[in-house]
Amino acid sequence: VLARIKPKVHIDISSSLFFATIASAFQTIDFYDYRPPKLELSNLTTKNCDLLALPFANASVQSLSCMHVVEHVGLGRYGDTLDYDGDLKAIAELERVLRKNGDLLFVVPLGQPRIMFNAHRIYSYEQVISYFPGFRLKEFALIPDSASAGGLISGASMQLANAQTYGCGCFWLQKK
Repeated sequence: VLARIKPKVHIDISSSLFFATIASAFQTIDFYDYRPPKLELSNLTTKNCDLLALPFANASVQSLSCMHVVEHVGLGRYGDTLDYDGDLKAIAELERVLRKNGDLLFVVPLGQPRIMFNAHRIYSYEQVISYFPGFRLKEFALIPDSASAGGLISGASMQLANAQTYGCGCFWLQKK
């Protein structure tokens, strides 16, 4: 998706370093994390931030990703404060900083909604969509529980997403 969007700079909030480093081969990436790694790559900068208080002005970011992060916020697993609504507060911050027509790459576990002790949350497809009322879904892809289901499935149905135990829901959202 980043290769299609081609933003001047893409901001990633605490997603996998694999993603940030690989994407930096063709895209300028600013990677923000609570504990930023010390990396030196020509198209990658690493900076400190708290997802609940992002260091950006309202509606200032054009291209943003937060992948497999929000489901952990508020559960205390990584030393963060216990807050049942931590994920919703994190989503509100992502919404706050993204500008009109800005792109958000958002990835969380999908299936039957539940909290897995202090590890992570699992969401339904409808939950994720409902958390972003000011956005339009540009594209959805699913990595299902089982590789026998076909690997990455672009345009997967809501029903298939919700039938997972721990699927990976990949949402490309654009702010209205």
